[in-house]
Amino acid sequence: MIALRPGGLELPNHLIRIIIGLIAALLLVENTSAAPQTVYFPSVDGHTALVGYLFQPATPGPWPAVVMLHGRGGPYSSNDNADCTYVGHDTASPCNAATLSKRHAMWGEYWSAHGYLALLPDSFGPRGKAHGFGRFTHDDPDRADVNEMTVRPLDAEGALAYLRGRGDAIPGQIYLQGWSNGGSTALNVMIRQRSQATGYRGALVFYPGCGQAALLASTISTTAPIAMFLGTDDEEVSPVICQHVADRSRQAGSSIDVTVYPGATHDFDEPSSRRQSAPGNQAAMDDALVKAIAILDRWKN
Repeated sequence: MIALRPGGLELPNHLIRIIIGLIAALLLVENTSAAPQTVYFPSVDGHTALVGYLFQPATPGPWPAVVMLHGRGGPYSSNDNADCTYVGHDTASPCNAATLSKRHAMWGEYWSAHGYLALLPDSFGPRGKAHGFGRFTHDDPDRADVNEMTVRPLDAEGALAYLRGRGDAIPGQIYLQGWSNGGSTALNVMIRQRSQATGYRGALVFYPGCGQAALLASTISTTAPIAMFLGTDDEEVSPVICQHVADRSRQAGSSIDVTVYPGATHDFDEPSSRRQSAPGNQAAMDDALVKAIAILDRWKN
């Protein structure tokens, strides 16, 4: 309830937190920050040298951390990635820390502003595919060696090992965040690790593919909590299938929370004016930006 006092209007604490979160989110979208640090580390596949982009908080560490998994378009802006192929150590490319997509830059800055070390691994560039892939290309054979079931989970596990070895990330407070193909990858990481005691502490999963061609199992069995964010008007993947997967997984004992946004499309948190002009996307993005930090702060405790 909102209370009136002689000094003015007093808002309840939860509304104050929401307003502060929305203001912070808007500032992150509007402001341009310095490019993140470029780092290199091995995938657990045993032969791929990955490149990653590290967003570091301004506060003293060690910090909790988030590994961010890009979707099928790759981590770079579509304005820059058309001619990109290989991205790696000592190789000049227009795909780099300064040309990340708006969404990845926004979320990296979001986490660092909230005191989390954020790492965005590039699964495509080190394999010569920094250009990413367009919509409805899931069956493209060129995607086989960067697939979300058997390849990209090994990159996420390599990122976890890298962060644990840095010394400035809190080992027991490392989380996953993934979008679309990266969201499916995050779910597969949860399926593979089963226990948060040895792996990621939890996962934030945005509009993933949840069909048989995307997941290692139709039921996710894990002790690590998962929060799933879906849009009813998703034009690329089925939110209904994901809800069925979540229902089965909860019945099997896994902790999976699902937020479904009415009128929201695929990529609803992409901050470009074109994507945000779609009905439902602005409200979905604003809500997700408020909920994400609250969820991870709750998981830490």
